[in-house]
Amino acid sequence: MQSAEEGSRPADLPPARERAGWSTSRWLGTGTTVALVVLLVLGSCGTWALMRSTAVNQRLADRWSPALISSVRLEAALVNQETGIRGYGLAGDTQFLTPYRDGLAQQGKAMEQLAGLTATDPRASADLARVSELTDKWHTSIARPIAAAADPTALARERAEDGRAQFDTLRAALGVQQDHISAERDRARTDLASVREMRNTVFVVIAAVVLALMALAFAGLRLGVQRPLDRLRADVRQVASGDYTHMLVPTGPADIQVLASDVDAMRRRLAEDLDLKDRARAVLDAQTVELRRSNEELEQFAYVASHDLQEPLRKVASFCQLLERRYAEQLDDRAKQYISFAVDGANRMQHLINDLLTFSRVGRLHTDDQPVELGSLVRRTVGDLDVAVQQTGATVTYEDLPTVHGQPTQLGLVLQNLIANALKFRAPGIAPAVHVAARRVPNPARGGSEEAQRPFWEISVTDNGIGIAPEYAERVFVIFQRLHTRESYEGNGIGLALCKKIVEHHGGAIAVDTTVASGTRFTFTLPGEAEPPEEAETPEAAETDEGAEIPAS
Repeated sequence: MQSAEEGSRPADLPPARERAGWSTSRWLGTGTTVALVVLLVLGSCGTWALMRSTAVNQRLADRWSPALISSVRLEAALVNQETGIRGYGLAGDTQFLTPYRDGLAQQGKAMEQLAGLTATDPRASADLARVSELTDKWHTSIARPIAAAADPTALARERAEDGRAQFDTLRAALGVQQDHISAERDRARTDLASVREMRNTVFVVIAAVVLALMALAFAGLRLGVQRPLDRLRADVRQVASGDYTHMLVPTGPADIQVLASDVDAMRRRLAEDLDLKDRARAVLDAQTVELRRSNEELEQFAYVASHDLQEPLRKVASFCQLLERRYAEQLDDRAKQYISFAVDGANRMQHLINDLLTFSRVGRLHTDDQPVELGSLVRRTVGDLDVAVQQTGATVTYEDLPTVHGQPTQLGLVLQNLIANALKFRAPGIAPAVHVAARRVPNPARGGSEEAQRPFWEISVTDNGIGIAPEYAERVFVIFQRLHTRESYEGNGIGLALCKKIVEHHGGAIAVDTTVASGTRFTFTLPGEAEPPEEAETPEAAETDEGAEIPAS
């Protein structure tokens, strides 16, 4: 069975599961994945370019440039040795051997450095081996023999041509070595420049791709998400302004389309509800007008009927009494009793009509509420009941009663009925004692309205009469409900029902306090007046209000 909400869903909007296309999360996930892959590829290219540039830079700075420097140092060391040996051979002075010995030390260091730098290059290693071979040959045949000879001059002259030829060959080998090392260094420089250009190109491409991705992401979010959301926001604002006929068109990703469809479905339901409420309000207004007219006619009918009914009743009572006076000598006791019954019935019928009129007027006679001083109202009510108070010897007391908000006449009827009942339903042989008290209670109203800000009072009327059993605590407020026979206590059973209607019309409640051990206590609540600023109470006011007593006069 389809619910009311499902039945009111617009027929032209497909369910959310039928929406085609990707959702925002899917677009974002796919776009993020693609961007990460592109950035990973670009990062790998950038890393390779950096590694390539570093390798070429190391080949130039850490290998061939130091190798060329070491080769030049090796040549300088050999030249110093040759110079020292030639000077020693010419002059025979041992001080010329100092450059030779220093050159040997420099030669060892240079050879060691070149061996380490050219170990991985076959041609450089071959050049170094050729230089080392020629160097050893020159040392063996020329330098060492002359440095160790007793007559170096003769030996130097003897081997001068051979020494010059070997050393020239050695220097030629050093030149070849240096040319090869310079060529490798130049090649490394060329590679470094090329690698640097490639590296710069790669980083420019990476920056361009990153900017392009950011631009694409911004454009995609703007076109695919922000623009549909802006359109949806504008449509929703137009609907919120009161244009419930404006239809929301789903655009953008699937989830935004679903959101727009749901909002549009809600708009249509609201439009249908408002249309239904407008029709119901129109019907209610028509019924209100008809009910007001009916109530006015009923009130006029009740007023006319009461007068039309009371006039025959007065005639019946008057003619019965006239019949009894005129023919008193001819009537026996039974006839007189019948006449008395007829007069009493007519009078009770008249009282009943008046009570019903009073009961029906509660809530229909719109009089302005005003502050009502309950203390003054109690005194005035007891004054109206002065005859009954004197006859019963009753005492009516009251405490410092508050000022409430309501209609004085109707609230006077409440107090009059409650006090009159206390005098009527008195205990045999005991003078009635009635006490009226008040206490503040929480306001049942909620919110920040004016009614919720008013104080609320509970008024209690306590007597020492025959009391009311707890099982009858609700029944006594039903109209025409009596707990005693008419012979025991007179009345129509409408007084407490009238009290309940008046109290509820004022926004309060009335009840019988079933916790009282003896007698009867009625409690009813009424809204109070806004509290004035606190002022010190004068002794005269305390003597006038608190503990006031109205005894029988």
